Amino acid sequence: MQGVSLIEVMAALVVLSIGILGFTTLQTASLNFNSEAAQRTQATVLSSAMADRMRANRRAALNGEYNLASGSSTPDCSAIPSPCTIANQDIWRWRDSLQNRLPASTSAITRVGDEFTLTVTWDNSRGQQPPEQFQVTTSL
Repeated sequence: MQGVSLIEVMAALVVLSIGILGFTTLQTASLNFNSEAAQRTQATVLSSAMADRMRANRRAALNGEYNLASGSSTPDCSAIPSPCTIANQDIWRWRDSLQNRLPASTSAITRVGDEFTLTVTWDNSRGQQPPEQFQVTTSL
């Protein structure tokens, strides 16, 4: 009779520990999903801002000054006064913002007629999964 209460306490501790492990797993998954959502939001906001810059400088965009291949280099436009064109400054600022907010990000702008597709790719999983990609297409 005296050992029965000790077994009940141990069984309760086992059930409690399984519950705590389940809760921590749920919390970890929630944090990962929240991080992914925040990064996708950053890609959306930055791409929309770049599309707005292109609309403000429509003539240069239609002349191909905003065309940007993935992985291509852009001139450093951080000097004041900058020797860069407005389009180069916009691209430089966009890529700088992407690098600061999204891990291992690359970007591209492709044009078909009056439609421009802005593509942002970043690696959220540190090489464990394929990179995330966000695309937005806009007409000028």
